[in-house]
Amino acid sequence: VMSILLHGDAAFAGQGVVYETFHLSDLPSYTTNGTIHVVVNNQIGFTTDPRMARSSPYPTDVARVVNAPIFHVNADDPEAVMYVCSVAAEWRNTFNKDVVVDLVCYRRRGHNEMDEPMFTQPLMYKQIHKQVPVLKKYADKLIADGTVTLQEFEEEIAKYDRICEEAYTRSKDNKILHIKHWLDSPWPGFFNADGEPKSLSCPPTGISEELLTHIGNVASSVPVEDFKIHSGLSRILKARSEMTKNRLVDWALAEYMAFGSVLKEGIHVRLSGQDVERGTF
Repeated sequence: VMSILLHGDAAFAGQGVVYETFHLSDLPSYTTNGTIHVVVNNQIGFTTDPRMARSSPYPTDVARVVNAPIFHVNADDPEAVMYVCSVAAEWRNTFNKDVVVDLVCYRRRGHNEMDEPMFTQPLMYKQIHKQVPVLKKYADKLIADGTVTLQEFEEEIAKYDRICEEAYTRSKDNKILHIKHWLDSPWPGFFNADGEPKSLSCPPTGISEELLTHIGNVASSVPVEDFKIHSGLSRILKARSEMTKNRLVDWALAEYMAFGSVLKEGIHVRLSGQDVERGTF
């Protein structure tokens, strides 16, 4: 398994979630053992030039926070891109660390059908309109080298166009959109062949009062003998013990009972997140 994330240049530099997940990338129990980040860098993000959008020279500078190698590659050179991607994959497999591939390219048309980039980026788009598209540039090179013939190139293009046209024609035949066919389920045997749940009734999940009392008593005790416990914690444990005795629960004790009952069934429970070791949440 290899984890690959595709980013836009503006999102990579500007969205906090990128920085946050970089910080998670090497934490015990959270690591993916290295993710390959591919940044499709059209050099203007949505419509904003870099000097108005970020304070660092490159959108990928945020990856320096984990010392990830960053490869800037000219996306108009497909062979250079392939080479860099191979190096990135090898790095990730060897060191199990994140790596970034910055595809320095351009966007030929607007951000969407309604967007006219000439309004906000006239100088850049004058240059882009003169730019030979990468497919033509690379095809001309391969034909000049004798690697492929013009006929072979045209056949490949026609083959690809045919795949797209046939898919477009088939899409018109679909009168009903079956959303459920697109949703997969992590539970084999949960749905029948039509995608409907096999049963809408839940198995009983209740447990005996005796077991709840047992979990409540364990949750309000100190597991180690002669262990000097902070007086504030003693008060919490004592209150928990009283609640169990009086057949009352608060949120924290209810959670304890839920986790405890799952553990009693031999199912591993892992708590993670803010302050879990303090037991405040």
